[in-house]
Amino acid sequence: SGSMDSCVMIWNMKPQMRAYRFLGHEDAVMCVQFSPSGHLVASGSRDKTVRLWIPSIKGESTVFKAHTATVRCVHFSGDGQSLVTASDDKTVKVWTVHRQKFLFSLSQHTNWVRCAKFSPDGQLIVSSSDDKTVKLWDKTSRECIHSFCEHGGSASHVDFHPSGTCIAAAGTDKTVNVWDIRMNRLLQHYQGNAVVNSLSFHPSGKYLVTASNDSTLKILDLLEGRLLYTLHGHQ
Repeated sequence: SGSMDSCVMIWNMKPQMRAYRFLGHEDAVMCVQFSPSGHLVASGSRDKTVRLWIPSIKGESTVFKAHTATVRCVHFSGDGQSLVTASDDKTVKVWTVHRQKFLFSLSQHTNWVRCAKFSPDGQLIVSSSDDKTVKLWDKTSRECIHSFCEHGGSASHVDFHPSGTCIAAAGTDKTVNVWDIRMNRLLQHYQGNAVVNSLSFHPSGKYLVTASNDSTLKILDLLEGRLLYTLHGHQ
């Protein structure tokens, strides 16, 4: 977990085991993710840096510097070899984990980039921005393949369907859109009654869970294209 206290914490689920507290960032930690193998943790911060941590008692880390503003999102590729980061400097950056260095920037967004993710096969990158677009990029050619512009507000969160053929994006316009990236067409549109902050596909690909400003989670049935459950609990 990352926090406004500038620390990254690694929590142990076993009883009586203490959490590791990692110091290094100089400002709020905005995002964290374990690598697929679990041997590394990436974090992004308001201090404009990305750090790679070894999740052990020592808490050693490597600093990645290339962004010029807050880093909002970090995401490992499926093979754990690459890292993609999204920032308020309007860029998406790709890094090599093994050689621990900056590779290239994707810079066609015209406002803060909130989220960036690799496709399951690691060949594509999707990003969402306050410029109201969701962009699909080819990692090899480093070109923007398509811009999806259906959102009426900023696109706060985006993710790939486990099949890699679709993406879903959450918006401040209270909607969730699901697109087919083979035909670049809108497949499903869900209208909510509050800003949607985050979403995640079920591993089976049949469901999508969303988190929203009305304190609820919603489970969407993608096969039937309808709202299945609204989960209440958060205050």
